[in-house]
Amino acid sequence: MKIEHPIEPVWDKASKILILGSFPSVKSREYGFFYGHKQNRFWKVIARICGEELPESIEEKKALLLKNHIALWDVIASCEITGSADSSIKNVTPNNLNEIIGESDIRAIFTNGKTADKLYHKYNKNSIITLCLPSTSPANAAWSEDRLYEYWNARISNYL
Repeated sequence: MKIEHPIEPVWDKASKILILGSFPSVKSREYGFFYGHKQNRFWKVIARICGEELPESIEEKKALLLKNHIALWDVIASCEITGSADSSIKNVTPNNLNEIIGESDIRAIFTNGKTADKLYHKYNKNSIITLCLPSTSPANAAWSEDRLYEYWNARISNYL
């Protein structure tokens, strides 16, 4: 059964980077916002990069992103997926990124993990710098939170 992406993108005209995941996990879909699983390190890493307190509410998370010129969305608009496993994704319909890219100041696109990167390149052709970052998912146990922060910060901070 095909599942529609339930979360609107976060961005504004001042956004300088776009971070793309693949598709929201079951927990994120239940929570109603990106990276809703308590063990996902995304919000901890982004807050550290931005020198901000860890946001708790959806509104605080949106404010953190916009204050720091970060746009956030996913590559996939709808797909078939078993649970939250990226490896099970099939029958993808991609999100249209043209509005975000065309109406903001996006200078670089960062994909959160290999699946997001592979699907981004399959469905999108543009000249914007694109870098694949290691996934913040708890399934990526090979990367500690500190190692993720160091890697992400070294690449993202140049564009903010």
